[in-house]
Amino acid sequence: MKAYVIDRYTKEPSVRLAELPEPGVAAGEVLVRIHAAGVNQLDTKIAQGEFKLLLSYRLPLALGNDLAGTVVRVGAGVHAFAPGDEVYARPDKDRIGTFAEMLTLNQDDLARKPVNLTMTEAASLPLVALTAWQALVERADLQPGQKVLVQAGSGGVGTIAIQLAKHLGATVATTASATNAAFLKELGADIVIDYRTQDFATQLDGYDVVLDSQGPDSVAKSMSILKPGGKVIGIAGPPDPDFAREIGGSPVLRLATRLLSLTTRRKAARLGVDYSFLFMRASGRQLSEITTLVENGTIRPVIDRVYPFTATPQALDHIAKGTAKGKIVISMI
Repeated sequence: MKAYVIDRYTKEPSVRLAELPEPGVAAGEVLVRIHAAGVNQLDTKIAQGEFKLLLSYRLPLALGNDLAGTVVRVGAGVHAFAPGDEVYARPDKDRIGTFAEMLTLNQDDLARKPVNLTMTEAASLPLVALTAWQALVERADLQPGQKVLVQAGSGGVGTIAIQLAKHLGATVATTASATNAAFLKELGADIVIDYRTQDFATQLDGYDVVLDSQGPDSVAKSMSILKPGGKVIGIAGPPDPDFAREIGGSPVLRLATRLLSLTTRRKAARLGVDYSFLFMRASGRQLSEITTLVENGTIRPVIDRVYPFTATPQALDHIAKGTAKGKIVISMI
């Protein structure tokens, strides 16, 4: 089968089209023919080697963390899926590779594709929707009447997090360019801070939750708008010791994450707020709950552009610029 792979980690990610063996199917696994794959900032960060100390990948490595497609074969013990089923998923972090014609996944990572979405639309959702769900529902336990700031609202995670937070009954603020303000208010944002001309730290106060996708400096600044006991959930770092424990990291990795997050954790403690790093995990069960919200119209995908499979390198270049409104998707068909 054809797949786009990297042979080494480089600052300017370079992928090549390779011929790989068709994946096998073991007990509890499902082989999926991929119709479309979402493109994420995570793909470029993996290619740049930003996670090489946290995630052990063998090179050459097929990139890709979102898929929608049809089931080809199932292994022993798989009863929830059958050949021909339309599915979507974010594969487990150790089994990525959706920029390919086929991929084998654990059955627990799969969910049935929303019936009201095309394959392209469905492929845009798993990673960003699961990130928003695990941040706002699972970790923050966001409640009606609370206030949440979603950083970078026009991005892949942001567009879904705004919709989910509004569904949960929160007051939603977000940062974005002024040109995207009307669009984000349509998605559910109550307040849009123009990051080019306004400082969110002087505009907002008394917030319960911040979902940050910008990194350590933004995380530190976000703490200033929280009420005591508020939470900053960072998806761009710094990684913390809890994350190292979650992935079964070595003592060296645990020490490294402790040092990397020390300044952030100390500031949070001084302010009486909480900081945690979220590296979302695959979950077919949670994705099925998201499917319900998609099918009833609560959440809709936002797609900036669709590239053909042959233009995968161009799709990665596009996402690396950080200017996409919603998601970039690769179509295999």
